This record gives sequence, C-alpha cells and structure tokens, in this order.
Amino acid sequence: MPISDQQRAERSAAAMWASDDASKWFGMSLDAVGPGTATMSLTVQDCQTNGHDICHGGVIFALADSAFAFACNSRNQVTVAQSNTITFVAPGKTGDRLTAVAAEVARSGRSGTWDATVTNQDGAVIALFRGLARTISGTLFDEDQQ
Repeated sequence: MPISDQQRAERSAAAMWASDDASKWFGMSLDAVGPGTATMSLTVQDCQTNGHDICHGGVIFALADSAFAFACNSRNQVTVAQSNTITFVAPGKTGDRLTAVAAEVARSGRSGTWDATVTNQDGAVIALFRGLARTISGTLFDEDQQ
C-alpha cells in the first residue's frame, strides 16, 4: 500500500532529524512538516547573541536554513542547498521564540525554490530567506519497508 504525501514528509523528516546534530545543537525543534513545507523554532539563548546583544545573524540563518532543508527533502528525495539568501528585518533578542516557516515556491526537474519567513513570538517578521535547492541521487528511507 503506498504511503500518503504527508506520511512521506513525516518519515523523511524523522530520518533527517535522527542525524541532524547541528539543528539539535542550536536548540531547534521541528514543529511541523508537510509536502514541501516545514516549521522549526528555537528560543534565543544568551550564548546566541552578538556584540550588539541581539541574536547572531548566523543563528537566524541556521534556523531558516534548517526549515528549508526539511521542506525541500519532504518528498523523500535527497535534496541539498544550492544557494541561499537572507534579509534581516528586525532583531531577535534573548528569550525570543523564533519560528521559521519554509514553503515551496516552485520546482522544475531537479531544481526548486523555497521561501522561509522567520518571526518572533509576537508574529513580527525577523528575517526573510530564499533557498534554491538541487535534488541529487538517493532517498532518505526505503518506502518499501513499512
């Protein structure tokens, strides 16, 4: 019996999360996943702030990039980042709960584009991210094994 697109997204995410030491190290959680989408969040810690006492841009980028990774791998096809850009809109602060929601914009052949919006607990936009991805060979799990 074939699995649904949602089940495929969930199993792909579980397979990736099992080996994603970086996202765990940052303190991220994987909150939701679906076909072409993913939501991740983290609470900004003191050790993630820079010399301006705001969340380091690399932490915000990592959050958006991780959401992008789970979104673009949700179809059980190994997909890697080709190019990413981010625009910082407002600062994140210690204690803020930042959430990145990534969603597919377009796919054609082995290439695709995803956007992620990072917001804080009040819904204020912190950053806008665009990721370009390329599907390579391989899958995240064997769909024939239930």
